[in-house]
Amino acid sequence: MASSGESGFYIFWLVQLQSVFYQLSCSTEIMTLSLVLPLILLLLSTVGLFLSLWILIPAPNRSLLPLGVIASEVSPWLIGINGIIILLTVSLVSFGWLFCLILIGSFLGLGINTLPLIQFPRTNQQFATQMEKNLGQDYLQKVATGTHTLMRPSPLILIDVFRGITPQTVRIEREVQFASPDDTPLTLNTYRPLKVGKYPTVITIYGGAWRQGNPSNNESFSCYLASQGYSVIAIDYRHAPKYQFPAQLEDVQTALSYIQNHADILEVDPDRIAIMGRSAGGHLAMLAAYSLDIIPFRAVVNYYSPVNLTNGYYDLPFPDPIDVRAVLRNFLGGTPDELPELYHQASPRNYIRPNLPPSLLIYAGRDHVVKAKFGKKLETELQAQGNMAIFLEIPWAEHAFDAIFSGVSNQLALYYTERFLAWALRDS
Repeated sequence: MASSGESGFYIFWLVQLQSVFYQLSCSTEIMTLSLVLPLILLLLSTVGLFLSLWILIPAPNRSLLPLGVIASEVSPWLIGINGIIILLTVSLVSFGWLFCLILIGSFLGLGINTLPLIQFPRTNQQFATQMEKNLGQDYLQKVATGTHTLMRPSPLILIDVFRGITPQTVRIEREVQFASPDDTPLTLNTYRPLKVGKYPTVITIYGGAWRQGNPSNNESFSCYLASQGYSVIAIDYRHAPKYQFPAQLEDVQTALSYIQNHADILEVDPDRIAIMGRSAGGHLAMLAAYSLDIIPFRAVVNYYSPVNLTNGYYDLPFPDPIDVRAVLRNFLGGTPDELPELYHQASPRNYIRPNLPPSLLIYAGRDHVVKAKFGKKLETELQAQGNMAIFLEIPWAEHAFDAIFSGVSNQLALYYTERFLAWALRDS
């Protein structure tokens, strides 16, 4: 049995060994942290820079196109992420080559992501000027006070980029069948205020290169308008390549007749109707408003839609991520050389004449599906025939920018779209 002196000796050295092991453990953790933390920050900085670059670099193919759309719209998020990485790097990382790489990547990303916000004030001023030039400086005074107070107070509310835009609760009825050509069921969705009534109406047509989509697309927008006091009716159509033009326009025509015949049930004010579409849907909306005489539309809203399909076939974006020519061949069944008359019939610009409804044309300056210059030319041709047309170009935006409903570009477009609709559909 050990004596008390021996026990004290063993205890003393045990304590010393534990202290040594603890110090070694702490040193190892510190060394690991000092190596791992910079690598994590470098990875985050690299990812942030990669996402930021799509504000400048056009997407080369369809799979990367969403990055080109999203980057500008969430730029405030990316600014925040890059800012946090810079602060953590300066606070926690010792100076060295990793320190420099992290800061270089994050500052580059930060600079790129400020570009949409830097351009925003000037673009907004141009939009305001165009609206007042065409509608009159007092155009908002013609809008009912109740409608005016419901509209967004600013073209950009930064907090909404982070928290989203949440409209009030509305009544939604989906998949109301209005026709079944060739045994293909066609449906519509309705979005209405909670109170039953008869409301100014916006008929919307979804995009998707005439090949895909359904009336539930862009539902956030439809709910938002309904919460502003509109009946919103989103309609369906048959898709290419199985069904080719003019099947899509025939389906729109059938839907418009159904809406007109069921105006009371759908809570539609037949004297205050606008039609709106995005991309392929905007193309069909323009054809319906300019060439069909079913409904006397008060207004047309066109988001980044093709205008002259023949020109669009030959004057391609670069890069061309969705293969525009293949899309048009699927839609029309051939090339402009093979089907010149059909391309002519399918181009809205060929139906321009006097006394068309006012048109709001919103295009993306960096669009690599439909060039913005086509929208600008449409404005010129409409105005040459004495029609009201307003062309608004968002310089930093890509095609389908409004897919990010709370994004920078859509907030700007939404601000002026709702004011245009309130002016056009006012109870005069």
